[in-house]
Amino acid sequence: MNPKIEKLEKDIEKATAKIAELQKKVRDMQAQKTELENADYVATCRSFKLTPAQLAEFLKTRHLPQETEDDYED
Repeated sequence: MNPKIEKLEKDIEKATAKIAELQKKVRDMQAQKTELENADYVATCRSFKLTPAQLAEFLKTRHLPQETEDDYED
């Protein structure tokens, strides 16, 4: 086989392996970020010193603001 083709095949394999490694790293970092965000949410909820039932009722009574077209940038 043509040596240039063989070299390109090896380079493709190497790049593909590197991409897979980096994708795994990104997934791991995203999971860590989610864990930290969840810990922040729990800490915030606990700071209100509410029972789970009180927290559920508090959250039910809150309405999210309606999104408008002005909320988005072009």
